[in-house]
Amino acid sequence: MNMKLRTKPRPLQKLDAAIPRLSPHFQQLPAMKEDAAIQQKGFSGELKVDYYLDYLATNYTILQDVYLRVNGKNVQIDSLVLSQQAIYIVDSKNYNDTITFDTTLKQMTRSDGKVEKGFEYPITQVQNQQFHLQNWLSQHNFPSIPIYYFVAISEPSTIIKVNGDTEAVGKIVAHAARIPSMIMEKEQQLTGQSAYKIQDRKIGKIILNVCNVFDMDINKKFSIKKMDLSPGVICPECGLLGMERVYGGWKCRKCKMFSKNAHLNAISDYLLLVKPYITNRECMRFLKLSSRNAATRILSKSGLIYVEKGRYWVKH
Repeated sequence: MNMKLRTKPRPLQKLDAAIPRLSPHFQQLPAMKEDAAIQQKGFSGELKVDYYLDYLATNYTILQDVYLRVNGKNVQIDSLVLSQQAIYIVDSKNYNDTITFDTTLKQMTRSDGKVEKGFEYPITQVQNQQFHLQNWLSQHNFPSIPIYYFVAISEPSTIIKVNGDTEAVGKIVAHAARIPSMIMEKEQQLTGQSAYKIQDRKIGKIILNVCNVFDMDINKKFSIKKMDLSPGVICPECGLLGMERVYGGWKCRKCKMFSKNAHLNAISDYLLLVKPYITNRECMRFLKLSSRNAATRILSKSGLIYVEKGRYWVKH
């Protein structure tokens, strides 16, 4: 079963919310757009790998986007697949063109035919994840559990080359479509080797309960101040910032689209970028409403909880 499904990373959510609200002349805007594009590419690759791992959901316990605290350090694992015999780490990589693994120098390069660029060695990365996960399991009093790892290349058009030990790399690195069969092959090899059966559901639930959410303060990273973020409701059709409040909803001045709930995204933007809670007054300002009663009505129907003591609204 899929015990934990992947959602868009919070730093990417914040970037997607902030970029349309910043001036085109904001100094850090090009860097933010570049960062958002890199994160979106990684996220898209992870979703492609998830598609194939879902084939295993009937007989395995799967957790996507696992973020654990181990020995004072944060450890992020793209996917965990748990069986009654072992735990499998699957690290997703989204590279185009041609990638080359050098098993002697422990480095990976990518080439588009013109420019060659070096990257951190993916096999070393996933080996480190294995080490940290073993420590986490030991700290939670689980017996020695076999942990295997794979590197999934999300794009089927990516050419994988090896300088050195091709067989060793081939046991770990593959296009995403092959990963489920590689896990099942390993399972067949392990059958009958141990009388001990792993409580995969139990371990999955414990991991789920302590799993954190990866986050980043993009305001600090990109020097964004509250005043830099333009208020208003963004049109979901054409992206115009500044929909007009009309009877029963919102209307775009540019494309004339009408929406009943376009304000929900604006409230979500505020909670992501400004504060984790919102007051009626701030709602009026951020949605550009002229009526306090209208702000109260909108907030009360937005799926938020009202905190009487602080007179503000928060998510469940």
